[in-house]
Amino acid sequence: MRIGIVCYPTFGGSGVVATELGKGLADKGHQIHFITYNQPQRLDFLNENVFFHEVRFEHYPLFEYPPYETALASKMVDVVKHEQLDLLHVHYAIPHASAAYMARQILASEGIKIPIITTLHGTDITLVGKDPGFEPVVTFSINQSDGVTAVSANLAAETRDTFHISRHIEVIPNFIDLSRFRKHAKEHFRLAICPAGEKLLVHTSNFRKVKRIGDVLQMFALLRKEIPAKLLLVGDGPERQKMEILSRELHLEQDVRFLGKLDAVEELLSVCDLFVMPSEKESFGLAALEAMACEVPVISSNTGGLPELVIQGKNGFMSDVGDVNDMAKNALFILREENLPAFKAAALERAKEFDIHRILPLYEAFYEHICFKS
Repeated sequence: MRIGIVCYPTFGGSGVVATELGKGLADKGHQIHFITYNQPQRLDFLNENVFFHEVRFEHYPLFEYPPYETALASKMVDVVKHEQLDLLHVHYAIPHASAAYMARQILASEGIKIPIITTLHGTDITLVGKDPGFEPVVTFSINQSDGVTAVSANLAAETRDTFHISRHIEVIPNFIDLSRFRKHAKEHFRLAICPAGEKLLVHTSNFRKVKRIGDVLQMFALLRKEIPAKLLLVGDGPERQKMEILSRELHLEQDVRFLGKLDAVEELLSVCDLFVMPSEKESFGLAALEAMACEVPVISSNTGGLPELVIQGKNGFMSDVGDVNDMAKNALFILREENLPAFKAAALERAKEFDIHRILPLYEAFYEHICFKS
């Protein structure tokens, strides 16, 4: 099958999932055409079945903002026609779903039929999509897609409730490549961070308010009163400077390291004891799944799609949003020497349920269903 994948080419969850999906499908013999404005960050290998089509647009003085959606729709038309695609799979509703609808209408006027599948990832529904300036277009483009998937049952339900959508939304969860995300022998790095055998906690995110990194620091401050521990904060974003100041105010600067963005995050995760995700909202929790695959249990909030990933008391614990006292108590329980090995083993077993080789067939079956129906 010849499939066009449209996504954001960034480190964000939707771009990562779309890129890894395309790579996995290419390995299975499908011809994959990425259509985006830059080469996706994780498109870091050569494969005869993978192609990249750059969306280019000129900066004219007339436009205050470049007309990306129009350029994207035009590029979709071009690629569908000249590469004879069987399907367009767009990730993140804004603006990819509406651009795909425009492209489909143009192609239809030329007698070319192309089915469209839209995958919803989270903030395109829970945050950006709720903006009154976007809501009518998001609702229309979802309803006009030939197939719609969501990365969690919670996100599917919220989409139906928020956008008055009665159509079927197929739930296909995010996945993990266990050949990459696995425990690595990097004990020399752990020894450099924790020379006295301290427990090592980690948080990775884009440092936005919704991630509640302040709760990570508050929880860690409580934990550190009870046991020796270190905390690694991976990522960058608008909240980073505030969090650096907060860590000093809490007198944590000797035990907290801000590492910025890392490419090989799996190597770091594999030497950690506990992953912390206290987010206000998570449509799925891909970063938590990556940690589990590296045998790291999870402390998280109980919001969004996280209850579909974290099994309470087995591979981690969930608490109400903002309840740092409960998070600290649960973290201490997991980190006990008699408990930690079982939680680590359970984290890996849970991650195996989301192995990419289990999830790819779900997408392939959905592709076939939509193409047959269309």
